[in-house]
Amino acid sequence: MRTLPVSGENHTMSEPARDPYFQGIQSALAEAGAVGPTLVVDRGRLDANIETLMNQLPAGMGYRIVAKSLPSPDLLAHVRRRTGTNRLMTFNQPMLQALGQLMPDTEQMLGKPLSEAAVRTHLAGLPEPRQQRADRIQWLADTAERLDRYERAAADFGVTLRINLELDVGLHRGGLVPGQQLEEVLEHIRESDWLGLAGFMGYEPHLASIPEFLGWRRRLLERARALYRSALRQAESVFGAGTADRLTRNAGGSPTYRMHPDTAIANEVSVGSALVKPTHFDLPDLAQHQPACFIATPVLKGPVPTRVPGLEWISGLGRLLRPKTASAIFIHGGNWLADPVDPPGLRYNRLLGRSSNQEMLNGDRRLAIQPEEFVFLRPHQSEAVFLQFGDIAVYEDGAIEDWWPVLPPSA
Repeated sequence: MRTLPVSGENHTMSEPARDPYFQGIQSALAEAGAVGPTLVVDRGRLDANIETLMNQLPAGMGYRIVAKSLPSPDLLAHVRRRTGTNRLMTFNQPMLQALGQLMPDTEQMLGKPLSEAAVRTHLAGLPEPRQQRADRIQWLADTAERLDRYERAAADFGVTLRINLELDVGLHRGGLVPGQQLEEVLEHIRESDWLGLAGFMGYEPHLASIPEFLGWRRRLLERARALYRSALRQAESVFGAGTADRLTRNAGGSPTYRMHPDTAIANEVSVGSALVKPTHFDLPDLAQHQPACFIATPVLKGPVPTRVPGLEWISGLGRLLRPKTASAIFIHGGNWLADPVDPPGLRYNRLLGRSSNQEMLNGDRRLAIQPEEFVFLRPHQSEAVFLQFGDIAVYEDGAIEDWWPVLPPSA
């Protein structure tokens, strides 16, 4: 039992219990010598999530790792070993280059279109024979104009580019739609000396946010599948019967991979975030996945009574009216895309605002933490957030078993 001063008085109260799971990670971090904000991945939970994913995939469905959501070479290598895949989805030229050098046996597909300048930069850096390396990349094209730019770059470097066509299956974030627009693009690829059709990508994360009320989600899913099916028929009409069987037919994402129960349309899904499950992926379809990533950061100051600058005269009243925010601590760093989860009941101070230096967190007057102990937060997402802390601490069996470097920051 700990005694904390509140509003100038001493009160002895039992403390809200801290989660033993996080206490175990705290001990492991202290033993490993962690002294600042640290990104922690629980390898046991990660492996359980991988097993859940693989058990959910229908027979014949391929799996592509979303690299931006797991941006660490060692983390990616671990997922590759556990899943047996050599497929990556990457999202920018630096990431494409880094993973091409670290994992030359992988087949990379761009998850968003790149500029002509980025394509030229990448092609210029490929070792000879350049075509051999280019054959391991699928470039995403969303418009006829993008295709023209890719073709110019390919011709100048004397290589054929494999093209994956982005389809708008309902997200409306760009992409082609079946009909005359798609027909012209397919004909362009067929007639080009520098382009080849590798497949389609139909991304549908919006479906996870659509209510099931009155079959709304089901109708939109059927519409997305119908659009994809139309695109495959058009590809066969231009390139010949059996073309669809040879193409990469990419779909799905962490929120929607379970919406593909067979390979009639998609023959591979792309998943990354579901394997570490940040808070944005607390979705009914991912209920079997476990949170496996956390930010741990030391307390620098407190707990002390909450006093808001300029409003000191009412701070005491506020502590009485809102006892759940009566205490304040100041942490090392802050302002991350994350929510505090341990000690329980912590929240950000809305009046004081966010800080990247020594962020204030408020909690119960019995707040059970002291300086140099760790606060734990769950990231909202893994992409970008994982790149802010240096090497990832890999937690397993009560200890930090490894440190996994991350990729250089990139968008």
